[in-house]
Amino acid sequence: MINLILFGPPGSGKGTQAKKLAEKYGLLHISTGDLFRKEIGEKTELGKLATSYIEKGELVPDEVTIGMLKSALDQHGSSHGVIYDGFPRNVDQAKALDHFLAEREDEIDILISLKVDDQEIIDRIIQRGKVSGRADDQNKEIIQSRINVYKNETQPVYAYYDALDKALTVNGIGNIDEIFDRLCDVIDRVTTEEV
Repeated sequence: MINLILFGPPGSGKGTQAKKLAEKYGLLHISTGDLFRKEIGEKTELGKLATSYIEKGELVPDEVTIGMLKSALDQHGSSHGVIYDGFPRNVDQAKALDHFLAEREDEIDILISLKVDDQEIIDRIIQRGKVSGRADDQNKEIIQSRINVYKNETQPVYAYYDALDKALTVNGIGNIDEIFDRLCDVIDRVTTEEV
């Protein structure tokens, strides 16, 4: 069993890679973005609240995100582990996740960060916006705001797990299969070391 955080800036390919990794390793894929989109799509109160933050390029408050995460984990049975995609987004969330997992006698095994430069991120998100039609993915100012939020609020999560000797970086540039192979190499090493 492995619990891993797939980490990186918006547009780094976390969602695409997390789905492929979940399928290959039999992991439960928890994407906070998907959880939010479900709530937004169903026009729930939580969805409306999340929308008000997302439209400004800001993060949804921790207590809302963590509550949704707990609910998602409680709804699923056993798996070979969990891949967290888009969570935690700040050190407080990382500590809350660690506390929550410790209560279940579990822990995060590894955080893998996809390294992608800012211009590549902007290009990828704009391209994604053309396909998805999402207005927030077609506005360079909003994209830059999301990158800045990531650097200021989310990037410290890497240092938090690095201090616990649980963080690695993988080159996030290349085609989907090349990046996937790099990620699999890291996961295979980690799971082999645990046996």
